[in-house]
Amino acid sequence: MDSALVIGGTRFIGRHLVEELLEHSYDVTILNRGTRENPFADDDRVDRVEGDRTNDSALEAAAATVDPDAVFDCVAYHPKDVRAATGIFADCEAYVYVSSGAAYGREEIPKREGETPLEPCTAEQATDDSMETYGNRKAEGDRAVFAAAEQGVNATSVRPCVVYGPHDYTERLDWWIDRVNRFDRVVVPGDGTNVWHRAYVEDVASALRIVAERGEAGEAYNVGDRRLVTLGEMVELIADEFETDIEIVHAGTRELEAGGIELDDFPLYRGYPHVLSTAKLAALGWESTPLEEAMARSVAAHLESDRDGSERGPDREAEERVLGILDTF
Repeated sequence: MDSALVIGGTRFIGRHLVEELLEHSYDVTILNRGTRENPFADDDRVDRVEGDRTNDSALEAAAATVDPDAVFDCVAYHPKDVRAATGIFADCEAYVYVSSGAAYGREEIPKREGETPLEPCTAEQATDDSMETYGNRKAEGDRAVFAAAEQGVNATSVRPCVVYGPHDYTERLDWWIDRVNRFDRVVVPGDGTNVWHRAYVEDVASALRIVAERGEAGEAYNVGDRRLVTLGEMVELIADEFETDIEIVHAGTRELEAGGIELDDFPLYRGYPHVLSTAKLAALGWESTPLEEAMARSVAAHLESDRDGSERGPDREAEERVLGILDTF
């Protein structure tokens, strides 16, 4: 494959995917509405087609104009959009849908492709825009991919867990990096051993390319760091990058009440472990970035940005009240 169309391509996963494809000598075109800054505006290696991916006519025009070998659908949030895209790009060598680990409908450790059932999706959920139905809609998008493959389309799905790294607009990791950077004492919810599987964004980008090149039609592939770390270990990784000593202060439900905080208010906290098996993707030759290296790049990007994650978690004043209670014990 020589040419690729990235639907999206300017914000987070799509932006890293474009860079990954360029590094592997693809001719790249991005399709988006142009409502966000285009980081490739001055890069003559990247062409751009303006269009709304929810408009089938825009996709048809891109298919005719670009005639890509591979299509990467980074911003398909409703199953009807996946069904349309798999039809419009049916003759391409590969169509890769960016799904999500949230598509899984049962708590298992780990969640495995083809074994752990997916979320159901009603007609009402399929057209909803709320986060409550995000997993349902992604699951139905997966089923659209499987149905297309049965009709001969080389369609595949990639399911990332929580993605982090440079240009992460969610700022979930930024909140923790900011805490470690600014304070000697960092409040960690619970005992710090909870696990919410994470995926470094450059590894998600390489997974998308590898699945397009080597994946099997009708298959889904999980992607996440090959080495799992707890929330507490993640905070320690950040501290190691700053070469600083911090005190991790654990706080349970009762202690957090002093600050009006709940466990789920902390970014990247999850009560039940969320773990995806990545063996199927690794069998294609994919590898993940060492955690220390991934964190170093994430911290460097954080320091170069104006992101602090302040809207993602508890404010420091509330945490200070919790620390005050703990200090009296």
